Amino acid sequence: MDQEQIQAIIDWPILTTVTVLRAFSGLTDYYHRFVRHYAALTSPLTVLLHSDAFQWTHAATDTFNKLKSTMTTLPVLVLPNFSKSFDLTRDASGVAIGAVLSQGEHPVAFFNKKLTGHLLAASAYTREMYAIIESVKKWRQYLSSGKFTIFTDQKTLGHLLKQFKPLNNRNG
Repeated sequence: MDQEQIQAIIDWPILTTVTVLRAFSGLTDYYHRFVRHYAALTSPLTVLLHSDAFQWTHAATDTFNKLKSTMTTLPVLVLPNFSKSFDLTRDASGVAIGAVLSQGEHPVAFFNKKLTGHLLAASAYTREMYAIIESVKKWRQYLSSGKFTIFTDQKTLGHLLKQFKPLNNRNG
């Protein structure tokens, strides 16, 4: 992102209409792969895009300001080194899944996906496994080249391994 775009985001006024929100979302959506937990972060604003009556709230202001701050301080991604192993750290919330592909402490890529339909009501461990599956599918070209480690909530995964029922096509 160049300095003009960063300044445009910093100076962007409070969003007053759906049209203005769409314009701002278009700019931030372009950089979503560089933002950790982008789908969860933007969820309160995304809801406003689909509502019949545009109602700006304090929560929307907080989300807007946090998104502006996040977008203007993006982390530096590193190029993958295929002679080293990868780390995949995933997370699942009630509204979205996200993951970071990294090597050591350096992020290579981010992945975010908003949950829809029955996945919103799925159990925490089902969402955790879904996050792992989707992340591995997303980065299969990186991960197939060698070793990788998945970091996840051990308690949730332990429960999953004891009671896991395979995900069907509805989940993917």
